[in-house]
Amino acid sequence: MNPTIAFIGGGNMAGALIHGLIEDGTDPGRILVAEPDPTRREQLAVRFGVRTTDDNQAAANEAEILVLAVKPQVLPQVAKALAPALAQNRPLCISIAAGIRHAALQRWLGEAVPLVRAMPNTPAMLQAGATGLYAPPTLAEEQREAAEHVLRAVGVVVWVEEESLMDAVTAVSGSGPAYFFLFMEAMEAAAVELGLPADTARLLVRQTAQGATRMALESELDLPDLRLGVTSPGGTTERAIATFEQGGLRDLVRQALEAARDRSRELSRELEAE
Repeated sequence: MNPTIAFIGGGNMAGALIHGLIEDGTDPGRILVAEPDPTRREQLAVRFGVRTTDDNQAAANEAEILVLAVKPQVLPQVAKALAPALAQNRPLCISIAAGIRHAALQRWLGEAVPLVRAMPNTPAMLQAGATGLYAPPTLAEEQREAAEHVLRAVGVVVWVEEESLMDAVTAVSGSGPAYFFLFMEAMEAAAVELGLPADTARLLVRQTAQGATRMALESELDLPDLRLGVTSPGGTTERAIATFEQGGLRDLVRQALEAARDRSRELSRELEAE
């Protein structure tokens, strides 16, 4: 299977997916990018060897898989303009626009168009992403596999059975990188206050974060067991963990994720008012 994959929008996430697909063996000649910015079109063509155009309809006419990679705020206009071409060609459409629900996308694109909603995150740009996918049960299995193939090119993929859970995916993995960056930022600042040079604090914090992540991914142990393995009774780690717990870290994390989930729901309502 070597379908023609067209991208509407050639921004950073589209570039990440294109890079991942080519690394995974997709022929660059089978990738077409519709992008209004001529400089960006040239960059994509030179870097990846893909075909480019400024014509969304031309890309849709040729696509077997169409990835909607434009900003959520402009997607209603773009999707409605694509609808006539999609009614003829009926490619599998994958939307990576955050916050716009399946029903609204289906209404704009056309009811007969097969459609998958995806929520990737920014580590996809390093092929280390995590993407949540949703489609109704009526979507054919081969189309699910095709959507997985595209998104797996930039990291792990999980399906959710209920679309309402996409708001939780947004709160956990979509926004999640920023939570870790904030924690690392706080650790670096505290390390400097403890007297470490800034460059030393930076290296120690980032390497420790990488090492801890690798242990979490590669170990057969659960997170509590990994934590206890570093926490000697009466030692330094135990004192630090106790301070986090007394400060209500767990409850604060829960509140933060609930706030992100609720904002995702609010944005959906705002964006779908079109």
